[in-house]
Amino acid sequence: MIDKIGKITIYANDQEEAKEFWINKMNFIVKLEKQMGPSMKWLEVGPSEEEFTTFVIYDKNLMLSQNPKANVNHPSIILSTSDIENTYNKMKLNEVEVGELMIMPYGKMFSFKDQDGNDYLVREDIY
Repeated sequence: MIDKIGKITIYANDQEEAKEFWINKMNFIVKLEKQMGPSMKWLEVGPSEEEFTTFVIYDKNLMLSQNPKANVNHPSIILSTSDIENTYNKMKLNEVEVGELMIMPYGKMFSFKDQDGNDYLVREDIY
């Protein structure tokens, strides 16, 4: 059956602006970028070349023009790190809007917003 989470689609207002956010502020890399037509491209970003799971960044308005009933609301996404303090500080230096660093019984975490104001969590697991 299923043995990995492959891709998570993020619908962005501007695909290039989203790409710049994930590359320049979050230090992700482009894993795949291919033109799919005159005004459409497939864009995947991930934290490293070795990481299997990627974000597919897809243009929100393009999806709605293709399928007006598509749900383009932002998914709930939790990213993982093994050094949350360093991650938190680096994101702040990169001018990412971050929330308070929280220490919970099940791990440390903080929220952040992307270029469109969508919320994410970063978590350092304790196991």
